[in-house]
Amino acid sequence: MRPFDYARAATSEDAARQAAEGATFIAGGTNLLDLMKLEVMAPSALVDINRLDLNQIEEADDGGLRIGALVTNSDLANDTRVRKHWPVLSRALLAGASGQLRNKATTGGNLLQRTRCLYFYDRATACNKRDPGSGCAARDGFNRILAVLGTSEHCIATHPSDMAVAMRALGAEVETLKQDGSTRRIPLGDLYLLPGDRPDRETVLEQGELIAAVTLPAPVEGRQIYRKVRDRASYAFALVSVAGIVAVSEGRITRANLAFGGLAPKPWRNAEVEDLLTGEASSDALFGKAADLLLAEAQGFGANDFKIPLARRTLVSVLRELSQEASA
Repeated sequence: MRPFDYARAATSEDAARQAAEGATFIAGGTNLLDLMKLEVMAPSALVDINRLDLNQIEEADDGGLRIGALVTNSDLANDTRVRKHWPVLSRALLAGASGQLRNKATTGGNLLQRTRCLYFYDRATACNKRDPGSGCAARDGFNRILAVLGTSEHCIATHPSDMAVAMRALGAEVETLKQDGSTRRIPLGDLYLLPGDRPDRETVLEQGELIAAVTLPAPVEGRQIYRKVRDRASYAFALVSVAGIVAVSEGRITRANLAFGGLAPKPWRNAEVEDLLTGEASSDALFGKAADLLLAEAQGFGANDFKIPLARRTLVSVLRELSQEASA
């Protein structure tokens, strides 16, 4: 690990100012410290934000929830309001990492964790995300865990977060703060950038822009599921995951919120798939059409070809279960 300066932020504005001047935020550090040890990231300075007042979960006036950026994954997953009204989020969090990591990992840090592509972590190989212009060794290499949607010739990395997939299905927004004190709200789906020809640019955040909170809309009708398919029962990233919220009335689907993990460089959501389902009677034929639409532009790269039929089966299974439960 290379030498670096370290400072504790006194206020959110102070943290944003230091980051704007080149420092890197650190909270739980569950991803950042690994990257620093491998010299994949080598920040010259860290600004510790753990003492900021960003660790509260508060009810909003509209019936939603405001989650501070420093709320740990464990506290969020076990919050009684989350478990009752937004259970897909609790289930997604509990499906991720280990108990020890959830005790340290924060809401803001979880959203901004880096890809787990093997070539991103291996400094001896080509990776446009780590070293722009060097190439993408993953395309013709061992790409079993990598993306089949939203990729480019420059990068096929996946986003690893379970929490972000559930939040995407819930329609979450991110609240940010800049060094001048100004704020903005970003729909979670707009936070992330697809790789295109600049895979090193992963989000729309500006230098020094601090995630202060995530807001969830008021609870909606429907049953909720988070289904994660992975190589082992715990402490493994998703090969395919689905966060689903489905409501059924008189045998017809009245709401379908679906987000997907393990398939793309960002938590994936396709409005056309949801529109196809809405208003229709539940059936395996309908669910198959939804899967066809979702995966119409999917492309495998050899070792990850299996993800396409796996995603199809997982989506159909989730929709079947949700529609049956919602009709009960």
